[in-house]
Amino acid sequence: MEWAAVFGAANLLAMIAWAALILAPRHPAVLAGVLYIGVGILCAVYAVSLIGVVSGLLGPGAVGSGAGETDFTTIEGVRAIFASDAGVTIGWTHYLAFDLFVGLWIARDADAKFFSRWLQAPILLATFLAGPVGLIIWLLVREPRARAKGRWS
Repeated sequence: MEWAAVFGAANLLAMIAWAALILAPRHPAVLAGVLYIGVGILCAVYAVSLIGVVSGLLGPGAVGSGAGETDFTTIEGVRAIFASDAGVTIGWTHYLAFDLFVGLWIARDADAKFFSRWLQAPILLATFLAGPVGLIIWLLVREPRARAKGRWS
């Protein structure tokens, strides 16, 4: 398998979905596209790649020193997983999918709480670039308005 091509395609898909989320009007079709095409395809690529590598269907030794020897419990084991193109691609796709899902939640939550798109854009950009940083910024920004409305949705 050509992992560089999968990596590039996942990046391109994520960037298109993020651009739509930040710049496009928030029509239901756009939000559904970000969710099902963006997040959904990234999750599918992640799952197929992970299962394929761990099962050995996508080539023996593609992650670390061999399928069945993956170790998520030690720093050395995780380093070995990410020491291959397959491991980097699978891990990066995981980040892309989750950060995009979090960004979609932030956008929907911000719209529901009537935050301007101008305020949302830098928070979404922070989420795109450094997932948890954008999320904590959003949680801190939204808290006073959510509390003032008397609900934590």
